Formats: sequence, C-alpha cells, structure tokens
Amino acid sequence: MGKAVASNDDIVEWRIEPTPIDYSDAMEIMTARAAAVAAGSERELVWLLEHPPIYTAGTSADPSELLISQFPVHTTGRGGRYTYHGPGQRVGYVILNLNKRGRDLRCYVHALEGWVIAALANLGVSAFRAPGRIGIWTDDHGAESKIGAIGIRVKQWVTMHGFAVNIAPDLTHFAGIVPCGINEFGVTSLERLEKGKEFGAFDTALAAEFDGFLTSLSFRG
Repeated sequence: MGKAVASNDDIVEWRIEPTPIDYSDAMEIMTARAAAVAAGSERELVWLLEHPPIYTAGTSADPSELLISQFPVHTTGRGGRYTYHGPGQRVGYVILNLNKRGRDLRCYVHALEGWVIAALANLGVSAFRAPGRIGIWTDDHGAESKIGAIGIRVKQWVTMHGFAVNIAPDLTHFAGIVPCGINEFGVTSLERLEKGKEFGAFDTALAAEFDGFLTSLSFRG
C-alpha cells in the first residue's frame, strides 16, 4: 500500500497511493483490511487512490445500462449500479468499524456524502444531495451534473468501498455506461469547473473535514 500520512484521528490510518492500483488488487487488499479491522488486529483506514480505466457493477446493476464495453467490467459487492473509475478520479475506500461508531447505515451514508460535499466546498464547489438521485451533484454552467459517486458495502458492521470524485478524468469514458442508472444528467469534474485538477488540494480538503465526518456518525460507544 501507499505512503501513510498523518491522521486527524489516531485510531484511523490514512494512506495515499502515488500510482494507480489495479481494481482487483485493491479489492483484495480492502477486503483483508476490513476483516482485520473487524478482528481488532488493524486500525481503521481511509485509503485514497485511483484506478486504471474500469467499469464496476454494483449489486443493483442493470446489464442494459452497460452501453459500450470499452473497458473491463468488474462485478463488485458494493451497492448501486454501474460506475466508472479511471485516472484523474479520486477514489476513497473508507474502512470504519460501525460497531464502535454507530450501527446506522443511513447515518453513515449521509455522513459520507456530507464529508465529500464539505471537502468540495473548501475548493469553491457548491455540491449537494439531490432527492431521488444517488451521488454528489453540482451546477455545471447552468446544468445539474454529477461530480461524485457513493457506494458502500458493510460486513460485520465494518464499512468498505466509499466514494469516487471526479478531479480531472476523461469524462468521455462515462459514455460507456448509464452512470448509477441516471441518464437524464451529465457528469462533471473539478477541472471542467475550473477548480483545479490536482489530487493534493482535494485530499487536503478531505483531511480538513474528517473530524466533522466522524462527529456526524451516531457514536454509541
């Protein structure tokens, strides 16, 4: 795994990968780490990385929404439908023990969305949740567009997967799928919004808002 960085919470390790990680390899690492967290032998983890181009199919994926198989397709255990991952997209895998932080999945997903929205606000992007639409949304030159995806899996009340935010990916790659089953709206990125294209600024914003994210979870000791 990548270089460890300072954590805002001494219980949670942060790691940032300097180069893209194969999706299958990442799934193996994440699954093993989640099992170790559940067993109490490893710390919780925020793992920031990017992947080579790939489409992933969640548990609700509809095959008709895979329009062009221009990249490998990986069936995964997270919730949701089809999602694209690729260079220029910041993927965050969040492995937290909800046995300690509150066994409330709705609260967790809401908090995860809020964390991403708060981080984007630090970069001058006004992002929001849209009722009935999965993901993180913003205004792109007058049109509501998706800038981030959320998808999680929970096993033994330990979370896996997390979020994917478009920093500066090739947005044409999303044309091969109906992203998250929503075809009425487009996708956008920080680069397209002229808010930067470097991972570092977004990673720093995530770290700045991390304590607020943890506080928003329904901790029950």
